[in-house]
Amino acid sequence: MKIFTCGSCSGAVYFENTACMSCGAGLGFVPDTAQMVALDADGSATLVGNGTSTRYIKCSHHAQDNGCNWMIRDDDADPYCVSCRLNNTIPDLDVPGHRELWHRLEAEKRRLVFTCMRLGLDVSPKSVREDGLAFDFLADEDPTFSERGRVLTGHDAGLITINIAEADPAARMRMREQMAEPYRTILGHFRHESGHFYWDRLIAPTGWLEPCRQLFGDERQDYGEALEAHYQNGPRSDWRDHYISAYAASHPWEDWAESWSHYLLIIDTLNTAWNFGLQTDPLHVRADAVEIAQRPNPYDETDFERLMSQWMPLTVAMNCLNRSVGQEDAYPFALAAPVVQKLGFVHRVVRGLPL
Repeated sequence: MKIFTCGSCSGAVYFENTACMSCGAGLGFVPDTAQMVALDADGSATLVGNGTSTRYIKCSHHAQDNGCNWMIRDDDADPYCVSCRLNNTIPDLDVPGHRELWHRLEAEKRRLVFTCMRLGLDVSPKSVREDGLAFDFLADEDPTFSERGRVLTGHDAGLITINIAEADPAARMRMREQMAEPYRTILGHFRHESGHFYWDRLIAPTGWLEPCRQLFGDERQDYGEALEAHYQNGPRSDWRDHYISAYAASHPWEDWAESWSHYLLIIDTLNTAWNFGLQTDPLHVRADAVEIAQRPNPYDETDFERLMSQWMPLTVAMNCLNRSVGQEDAYPFALAAPVVQKLGFVHRVVRGLPL
């Protein structure tokens, strides 16, 4: 994630900010230019460039529910921003606590959408194209969906369903223990489920399908039976030698989605480090150390080996920083050679590199 500054005082602000913490100016994020702008008194902003001016207004979710800080062009026929227009169903906001949980989910979804857009991945909504993307944010107690029982997070034909309980830290911690998933995060869910969506778009109908099967396995094996076996018997004992997570060992689709999710994690984190000018060559131990400012933006880097050469030292630094403040490792993963190979495959798919 890039570093954002207030459009009024140039003070540092976070991606989620709706107001500057230094000068108090109202803020909005313009996806077209990936910048945070200061808002005028009426909540709009005008950007001037190349001899033209474009006026932006708040996304309707910002105006109605204060749940979004993204902007849209004032002549856009859709009142919602590029992220919010992906919503198919949102929780009942009259239920106490739902609004806060939904806002947390939306904040993480915007991070996913930002990354996908930056990588050139299509985020067209299902309302525009049949094979587009959509989200259902549902609660277990919602009577509209009571016949389904507990809402399960998952993906089906472009529709990603997220149980809003995932935004409750206590509930997520319980599920983390129950599911034996030490790295269960909201953003991780969005990344994982988007992996299923993009498999349908980038793998299934393309020349990548057979190479994907050779690396991840044949997805035509019964998915339901594979998951049932996984939950009843647990993962294979040597999963760490072949998969990024235990869940990835359950079925080739899950292996792909977990690898996709991890690739996005790597790219996003490297980009944050790059924007802060962090040096990922600890103690400059190599004679050929290159300052990170001279390296290409990770979002634009096509050399996967170079990305990994930056990533591994950064994970050591991240874990050391966490241990210094008494926290668990920020990156509790060990990447076996087959896992790195799968991540490299995802990289080629995303970048559109040759087979």
